[in-house]
Amino acid sequence: MARFSARPASAAEIEDWDSHVTANPNGGNMMQSQPFLQVKQEQGWNPVHLVIEGEGISSYNPVLEKAFPGLGKLWYMIKGPDTVVPHHVPDMVAAVAELARPQNVFAIKIEPDVVDSADVREDWTSRGLVKSYNIQVNDSTALLDLTPEENQLLRSLHSRGRNAIRRAIRDGVEVRNVEGTEATFRDMYAMIGTSQQGRLSATPRPYAYYKSFWEKFLAAGMGRFLFVYEDGRPSVGAFVINYGRKGTYKDGGSVPRRSQYGDSHLLQWTAINQLKAEGIAEYDFCGTPPSDQLKDTDHPYHGMGLFKTSFSKTVTDFVGCYDFVVSPLKYRLWNLIAERVVRQIYWRRTHQPFY
Repeated sequence: MARFSARPASAAEIEDWDSHVTANPNGGNMMQSQPFLQVKQEQGWNPVHLVIEGEGISSYNPVLEKAFPGLGKLWYMIKGPDTVVPHHVPDMVAAVAELARPQNVFAIKIEPDVVDSADVREDWTSRGLVKSYNIQVNDSTALLDLTPEENQLLRSLHSRGRNAIRRAIRDGVEVRNVEGTEATFRDMYAMIGTSQQGRLSATPRPYAYYKSFWEKFLAAGMGRFLFVYEDGRPSVGAFVINYGRKGTYKDGGSVPRRSQYGDSHLLQWTAINQLKAEGIAEYDFCGTPPSDQLKDTDHPYHGMGLFKTSFSKTVTDFVGCYDFVVSPLKYRLWNLIAERVVRQIYWRRTHQPFY
């Protein structure tokens, strides 16, 4: 059986946190970055920086912590623990639980970037992990391998995407990198709000959340805006993140009834090639329907899924969220009523998702 230990990260490790996370066995995730943790701290989460060691590896993973009167603390190991060996996950979380118990933690929520399979589900549940509902939009997502050379990469795309890119280039569609100014933020947020892609019914987070997110990733040198203009106004926009060897299409939006065919495809193709030139090896389109629901036209992400799978032909389903129960009684109370009440109160107060 794999043996692991967990410890708090040192001050020096926290100072150089992103270098450690991007050196993790699976390369880390931008949701484990210092800019993202700073955003979550503004939302009331307390970041805890942990190091899990064993089996010849060191894995740097943040925990988002919240305390609830009468229950204790919930630890949310966002996108962790980071490993390339799914069988190690229960032992890694058990090591974290040894730190958590003396701190009155009642449960640890995990969501590692491990590809879903029946074998993984059986292994984890047999070893005490409890499947929970998924939180992140990219628990099912389209991933694109950027390691082939540019012409080969273009040929690897779905014909829908490849033809749209070529048409936009022929028609002279122009993609611009734009500075992260207040005007850019406002334009981007307006396009997020008016975009009809996927008939997405979820309400966008408040403007202040996006502004804080964009500012922090721009300041860290991890983010960029790309816009397409039509009649002098932004018509398509994207905010793209580079983190370690992974790129992420974090935010996107567009205005309806545009006349430039293939503009959104060319924008993505431009972002992909910029990141590829900087050494990014994988591009995450950040959210599609699950692979077995791609053809479901009633799924809220159906339109987005069609667009994103015009680049990457397949969808990757990750395992999503599992819980490690530290205190069975408190965990049962959390599941029965406390979590639902907390999420409702948080939504009424902030108009944002709790997690």
